[in-house]
Amino acid sequence: MRGVTCSILVGLTALAATAAAQTRQTFPGPMANLPFSAAVKADGLIYVAGTLSADGDIRAQTRKTVEDIGAVLQKAGSSLANVASVNVYLTKADDFAAMNEVYRTFWTKDPPVRTTIVSELVIPGALVEISMIAVPNGGERVVIHPSDWTKSPNPYSYGIRSGDTLFLAGLVSRNGKDNSVVEGDMTAQTKTVLDNAGQILKAAGMSFDHVVSSRVFITDQARFQEMNKVYTGYFPKDPPTRATVVAPLMGPQYAVEITLTASRLPKEVFTTPMADGSPGRASAILSSAIKTGNRLYVSGILGTNAENKDNAEAQTMEILNRVGRTLKAAGYDWSHIVDGVVYITDVKHFDAMNKAYRTMFSKEFPARATVRTGLVNADGLVEIMFVAAK
Repeated sequence: MRGVTCSILVGLTALAATAAAQTRQTFPGPMANLPFSAAVKADGLIYVAGTLSADGDIRAQTRKTVEDIGAVLQKAGSSLANVASVNVYLTKADDFAAMNEVYRTFWTKDPPVRTTIVSELVIPGALVEISMIAVPNGGERVVIHPSDWTKSPNPYSYGIRSGDTLFLAGLVSRNGKDNSVVEGDMTAQTKTVLDNAGQILKAAGMSFDHVVSSRVFITDQARFQEMNKVYTGYFPKDPPTRATVVAPLMGPQYAVEITLTASRLPKEVFTTPMADGSPGRASAILSSAIKTGNRLYVSGILGTNAENKDNAEAQTMEILNRVGRTLKAAGYDWSHIVDGVVYITDVKHFDAMNKAYRTMFSKEFPARATVRTGLVNADGLVEIMFVAAK
């Protein structure tokens, strides 16, 4: 009997190990020479890398890009209908209407949330890059819409909830009830954006306490502190992880766009330890990392120091060192990274960034998007934001 019992225990252990190994699936893309996967499936979500095409005009590129993502999602056990969140990077704001014209044909009802900014792309001739997060077939996907708001005239929803996770669209300074522009300076616009976010959170049965991740896009680096002064008032304790970059938005009247992710699960906050192992210093504007459920959201991290001011490879290496310490503090490691976004200040830094990036990822790469934006640190050349999952 003891032998039988041992055999059963060994079998159960093997099954548990197999199940653990299956919690993260990677799907390789067509550009095998670059260190990212086309998609990664983990913890109930599918993260699709920044995808682009350099052939044809904006309409042709948008169609090809979305179709290619649809094919990847099919392999991963999902579809475009299950997409919850989308990021669109356009090289020209003038292409917004044409991109939308094609984009809306893929979602005639209940489109995903979406953020759209202007950014230079790393592939010459590419006019648009799109990344997505989708729910596997059979997963929950619920549209969240404040009851007194009008429908967005553009093809995106304001909120999509899947299980305990809520994705919010990139919000700009507009009135949700009639979609009119709310004019004002950075202070007024940031307040409008976050008040609107509060309405979406409330419609989902959540509050600002549930927000775990934030991406802030501002059009003028000089107005960073104005935005922060308002922003911190909404997160007086355990602020979400955050990346803030400088980029043009879909209209010269907008000074800021903010994208949030929230979770109903309990959250645990971590601060990046110092290089010598001593405790790090918590920030009033962001948390280094937040764990909620099996997921870990890591803030956009810079790697600037006195020695690497003009060296993108060295800055990337320092970023990865800091991320590594953050992961370890939270009980994660590099094998748990599922998605990332890399902001670089010049596309000439792409190869140098990748050289350092490869030192942490040799196979089964996470999904990733890489785009050119400005950074709020004058000496920063690279900033990287990650999501991990067990």
